[in-house]
Amino acid sequence: MPISDYLVTIGLEVHCQIKTQTKMFCSCKAGFGYEPNTNVCPTCLGMPGAMPVLNEYAIERTVLTGLMLGCSMPPVSKWDRKNYFYADMPKNYQTSQLDLPLCIGGEVPLYSWAFPPDCKKKADGAVVRTVKLDHIHLEEDAAKLTHFGSYSLVDYNRGGTPLMEIVSAPDLTSPEETYAYLKSLQQILICGGISDADMEKGQMRCDVNVSLRPKGQKELGAKIEMKNLNSMSAARRALIYEIARQAEELDMGIAQVQSTRRWDDDLGESFVMRTKENAHDYRYHTCPDLIPVHTAPYVEKMQQALPELPDARQKRLMEQYSLPVADANALVADAALCAYFETAAAATTAPRKVANWLINTLPPILAEKELTIATCPVSPQTLAGLIDVVEEGICSTNQAKDVLALLWDNQELTAAAAAASLGFKKTDVGALEALVEKIIADNPKVVAGIREGNMKFVNALTGQVMKNSNPKPNPKLVTEIITAKLGL
Repeated sequence: MPISDYLVTIGLEVHCQIKTQTKMFCSCKAGFGYEPNTNVCPTCLGMPGAMPVLNEYAIERTVLTGLMLGCSMPPVSKWDRKNYFYADMPKNYQTSQLDLPLCIGGEVPLYSWAFPPDCKKKADGAVVRTVKLDHIHLEEDAAKLTHFGSYSLVDYNRGGTPLMEIVSAPDLTSPEETYAYLKSLQQILICGGISDADMEKGQMRCDVNVSLRPKGQKELGAKIEMKNLNSMSAARRALIYEIARQAEELDMGIAQVQSTRRWDDDLGESFVMRTKENAHDYRYHTCPDLIPVHTAPYVEKMQQALPELPDARQKRLMEQYSLPVADANALVADAALCAYFETAAAATTAPRKVANWLINTLPPILAEKELTIATCPVSPQTLAGLIDVVEEGICSTNQAKDVLALLWDNQELTAAAAAASLGFKKTDVGALEALVEKIIADNPKVVAGIREGNMKFVNALTGQVMKNSNPKPNPKLVTEIITAKLGL
């Protein structure tokens, strides 16, 4: 059967490191980029007799995430031990939550701008549809293992970091929806200050469960879990491969067996790791060292801290700054870009021009220099000043790019000072009109060609005016004056 004759069901388990100063059950520093095995103590190393102490901030951030996603909170949440034997968890169990997690239910909106660039979705509003959640629980992260040919290295710095697991219902139906789910969830987590959610740094990771069944069959197919998905694009590629693999085997009469597979993004293939793993295999039991959490005080506190979510922000940007929907979508899709825009927009009278620069002009420059908007050397206030210079007629948009290049390497300059140093000054319109009249008078053949309908000759006149002008005027203004003088 073709793949279209199968129903695809996808569920995600997203692990997100909470942005905290310390680990979940001890006072060791949490964070990325430290020397290996330097932020450790008897508790996070699992030494006998070491006792855990709860990180209340991590509990608050988890409850806030639940409120942002419309979850309910049980009156009491408890801690459990998930037992397994592996080098990334030296005490041989992970402190986690099983049957009474902090957050239950809820949903993740799929934003129209969160879909892959080659399959943008249009919606009446910002949200295409919502994906149901099963629950969100809080646990400690494992250590980081780096595998080599014949050996592995372990860094226990990451071990014990507060880690949320956001578990969806089997409610996704395509690799593209999965990509949009991860992107939308990432934006929400960043908006709430929960996490930087950088997948390259391992701050947000996901496992994908996918199954196929023939259309008309109610019972779900065997669940295949995909691991080692370190980007949204990798998750999409892995699902495209896995859906095709399962469909091919089902067509051959090969029944699928519940299993976990490892995705190799370089090879573009997945490989079996283990089969038939369920919760009872981990021998969960209640943690005797931690008391249950009464959630009501946390819910009350976090309700006062609810942030503006991406769909509300998109609507506000359109209303407050008169942005078209495409521009608002592009800005909201990148939290850092949106923050830069709002700072710059507050310092200029032309916010739509700011958006245009941020969406169209700056990205290729940043990409060429291997920078991001967060590391851009030109501040939002300086960019706003540059746009004001253009609006005042001191230079054209193309000339402003030369000013930007100067500002890039001289952050102490204002946009106005940089423009002046390049010889750009506000045009004396009266003197410019006189020069235009002279150029028109000196070029009767060119003017005749224009009157015969050859509008390319207008550019020739503009060029002559620019050549004979000092300081250089805005070419657009020159062209406007020429056409007005010729009655065009």
